[in-house]
Amino acid sequence: MKIDLHIHSRNGSDGHWGVEEIFAEASRRGIDLISITDHDSISAQGDAVRLAQDYGMAYITGIELNVTHAHRHYKGGKGVSLDFLGYRIDLSYVPLLNKLEELRNHRQVRADMIMTNINEEFRREGIREFTRDDMAAIQSTVEGAMGRPHIARYMVEKGIVADRQEAFDRYLVRCDVPKMPLSLEEASELVHACGGKLILAHPNDPNGTSLVAFSRVLEEQQTIIEETMLEYIDGIECWHSRHDDASIRSYLRFAKDRGLMVTGGSDCHQNPVMMGTLDIPAYVAGQFGF
Repeated sequence: MKIDLHIHSRNGSDGHWGVEEIFAEASRRGIDLISITDHDSISAQGDAVRLAQDYGMAYITGIELNVTHAHRHYKGGKGVSLDFLGYRIDLSYVPLLNKLEELRNHRQVRADMIMTNINEEFRREGIREFTRDDMAAIQSTVEGAMGRPHIARYMVEKGIVADRQEAFDRYLVRCDVPKMPLSLEEASELVHACGGKLILAHPNDPNGTSLVAFSRVLEEQQTIIEETMLEYIDGIECWHSRHDDASIRSYLRFAKDRGLMVTGGSDCHQNPVMMGTLDIPAYVAGQFGF
C-alpha cells in the first residue's frame, strides 16, 4: 500500500500543481491513500474528495495549520512557528471556516506589509520597486492563500534573484511580518470539535517550521512535546521527506511509548515531485480505518 498524507496544491496554498494534476500523477505512481494538506486552507478539499473517488483512491480530508508555540526554557519563552496537520476534518464546521477566513484576510494584509518592506530594500539597492501591477501579477498565480513562496517565485521570474532560496536569504526573511498567531490550544479545539485528529508535522525538519527552532537534540524536542503538547495532539508525523532515519526511529519510539498516532507524507509542493516516494507502512492507514 502506497501512502502520502502531506501534499500541497496550488488551489489551497503554495503547491505548483492544481489538484487535477496532483491526482493524475498520484494515480500514475500507484498511491492508494492520499491527503491534500494546504496551509490554513480547505479550498481544495471538495475537488480532492471528488477526484479521489474518480481515481479509486482512499482519501482523508486534511489541512496544515501554522501555530505559534512557546516553551519557557527555550528562546527566552518567545513563540516560534510550528505546523500541525488536521485530518478527517468536517469541511462544513462553521467555527473552522470562520477562523480560516480570518487567517486568509490577515495573509493578504501581511503580504502587503511584506511588499512594503521589500520596496524599502529595493530603494536602498537601486532596484525598481514593486508596483500594484507586480502585486496583481503575483496574485494572479495564486489560487489559494498568498504567501512568501509566491513572492519568491515572482522574484525569480523577474531575474531579481537566481532562485527561491536567494529570495528568502536576501529579502523575505529580513522583510517578514509576523503571521496571525494561532495557539496550539485553539488549533486543537477547532480540529477536535469538527471530528478531526491533530498531528504534529515534521518535528525534526532542519529546513522548515519545526522543533529544530527550539533544539536540534531529539531528546530535547521530545521533552518539549511531553511537557507542552500531549494534551492537545493525537499523533506525530514520523515519516517526512526531510527526516533522516534516526529521526524516524526516535519519533516512532516516542509515539509508541505514549500511545500516539503516527503518520507520514512527502510534503510535496511539486518542486520537485516527491509524492509517494516515502516507505510508509500500511498500518498508518489502519489508524484511519482503511
